[in-house]
Amino acid sequence: MTTLKTDLLEQFAQRAEAEGLLDVAYAEVDSPLGKLLLASTPKGIVRVGFHNENHEDVLEELSARLSPRVIEAPAKFDAVRRELDEYFEGRLHKFTAKLDWTLTGNGFRHEVLKYTAKIPYGRTSTYMEMATKAGNRKAYRAAGNALGSNPIPVIVPCHRVLATGGGLGGYGGGLDVKERLLQLEGAL
Repeated sequence: MTTLKTDLLEQFAQRAEAEGLLDVAYAEVDSPLGKLLLASTPKGIVRVGFHNENHEDVLEELSARLSPRVIEAPAKFDAVRRELDEYFEGRLHKFTAKLDWTLTGNGFRHEVLKYTAKIPYGRTSTYMEMATKAGNRKAYRAAGNALGSNPIPVIVPCHRVLATGGGLGGYGGGLDVKERLLQLEGAL
């Protein structure tokens, strides 16, 4: 992206925010996993899109579910970008970015993801443990579905949840990505 284009985008985003028109900001950031799409609302990070997701489709979903006022604003993500860089370098073990849980819904799915956010760096849990913590031990498949639709992966570390027998289970970014993240954290 040219400097002029970047400057114009930032001016536009700053003006939109000053006028209360910036409901959803987004930026694409480079990572060892490929290009990630970050999106936030005034409450915090609401969506992380993997390299294997169509980012245009993610933006359309955000527009439909949250607000049609979706604006590219790369500078808003400087702090999160730094945290992600430090995480991928193995130097950050806990994200401090504020989160917007809107896309997690409520009820069981939301509870599973809230408990998942508490799994420490380098540790793992199981689908059954997450289901139990969320209030229904027998709903481990539903816990798996909740984790599979996690809108804030990496930051809400659903990669730390494994099948009861120790298998990787599934992962929205692909099993190779899940394995890389767990190896980075020393959990595999």
